[in-house]
Amino acid sequence: MKGLKCGLAFMLCFLIAFPLSAQKKKSNYEPLFGKRYAAYGKTSNSLKGAVFYLVSGHGGPDPGCIGKYRGKELHEDEYAYDIILRLGRELLRRGAKVHFIIQDAKDGIRNQAILNNSKRETCMGKAIPLNQVARLQQRCDAINRLYRKDKSNYKRAVFIHVDSRARGDQTDVFFYHAPGSSKGKRLAREIQRTFRSKYNRHQPNRGFDGTVSGRNLFVLRKTTPVAVFLEVGNIQNARDQKRLVIADNRQALANWITLAIEKDYKTSK
Repeated sequence: MKGLKCGLAFMLCFLIAFPLSAQKKKSNYEPLFGKRYAAYGKTSNSLKGAVFYLVSGHGGPDPGCIGKYRGKELHEDEYAYDIILRLGRELLRRGAKVHFIIQDAKDGIRNQAILNNSKRETCMGKAIPLNQVARLQQRCDAINRLYRKDKSNYKRAVFIHVDSRARGDQTDVFFYHAPGSSKGKRLAREIQRTFRSKYNRHQPNRGFDGTVSGRNLFVLRKTTPVAVFLEVGNIQNARDQKRLVIADNRQALANWITLAIEKDYKTSK
């Protein structure tokens, strides 16, 4: 009986010292996903050993490009962030290590069509500068610091943005890699092939015209890991907006990117 009491006392002390929230964090739990999605189950270890630096465009004082949908505003940073969270969750479920460079402590994964804008986003807890160069340099520095610490042979950065063009200009998701980066180009092309395959299956008469090209963007030039940069649609175009405002479509983007990354990771071994 005395031993049982000691055991119960120990367990009580353990629970007090390590509250439920802390225990969850150690067991497939990410608060950034929001209460509904914070807990996640592992589906495989297909990405075990891989490390990812996920960056949604703009944030904080800069909403990025803005579109209009049924009288409401669509802000680039909110949709890019939601897709990044969904992508990160899928990568974690496959055993990867994931760093979310841009973070919002309140907005987790959301299923609404209209994602309300806020200025809460930080760069891993630090306020995001309004100045464009300072803003981009800040996230590059954060990635490079983490990169130097991470022990992995497969480290990749993924940047997600939403484009803004004339209303009548419908675009497919298109992809950039750093000029001269053979591994970045390989990953971008794998994502392109995966998207084309999915469109051929689900919309066989539509086709897919998303392009892959090298581009000397600041974040591709200044970050150390192999990187890909995705523009997921024209925020002004009514058809492209469906890719953003329908939650299942945002999830599909995350799923397809994950599938392509799995293929690229397997090829790299």
